[in-house]
Amino acid sequence: MILEKNGRRKRAERIAILSAALLLAGLFVLVGCGSARRSEPIAGPFHAATPEIERGQRAFMQYCNPCHTGGEASFAPALNNKPAPGFLIKLQVRAGLGAMPRFPQSVISPRELDNIVAYLKAIRHHKPKAGEVHG
Repeated sequence: MILEKNGRRKRAERIAILSAALLLAGLFVLVGCGSARRSEPIAGPFHAATPEIERGQRAFMQYCNPCHTGGEASFAPALNNKPAPGFLIKLQVRAGLGAMPRFPQSVISPRELDNIVAYLKAIRHHKPKAGEVHG
């Protein structure tokens, strides 16, 4: 009887985890389909508005840029046109869903990940100042 209850509980936990994973996968698909920017290049020079964004840019260049070059589609999908909320970006980085490898806290610290998210949000909304030319 006890073994039966434990078996049912484990099955219910597995179903809950699978349901959550499917829900998150669905969210990734929905977020990836809609966009204000269709992987257009960042126009004009990008200037980090805060030290957090500047640190995020450096961390992005170290860990993310080899596959997501400049936030554009290259070896991996574009990031500058994904309106994903920060928690989904963090989940993708930590879990490594799809072909993307996972980056545990021992590789990218929580602070670095927060900075990367701030940088991605900044480049998503970057607009050149008057007179700036894309180089």
